[in-house]
Amino acid sequence: MTSKLPYYMTYPMPYLFDDDKKETRDIEYLRSLYPLEAKQLLPYIEDECDRMMYEGCMLYDEYPDKLQLKLMLRRIVKKADLAGELVKLAEVMLYQELYERRCQFRKECHKNY
Repeated sequence: MTSKLPYYMTYPMPYLFDDDKKETRDIEYLRSLYPLEAKQLLPYIEDECDRMMYEGCMLYDEYPDKLQLKLMLRRIVKKADLAGELVKLAEVMLYQELYERRCQFRKECHKNY
């Protein structure tokens, strides 16, 4: 007589935790394709985001304060000594970095449950 497997064992998920590694690899690869100007801006943006990472930070609010985001951008522009169109590029890159960090934060919060 053959015994049947319980339903939850019929479709095991051995690669469930590889998603984080795949996402990190994708992000790193796509960043390697950035134009030179964007690659030069990235350390300033990451540094500013790292500086803002603390308990209760506004970056993780449901709707981050637009004024605070503009102040972050102003600090990045000042440190990187930017002008013209690169300011717009820095703003877009800042929002993308914040999006990635917020997604990572949400995933970490869900892992704790």
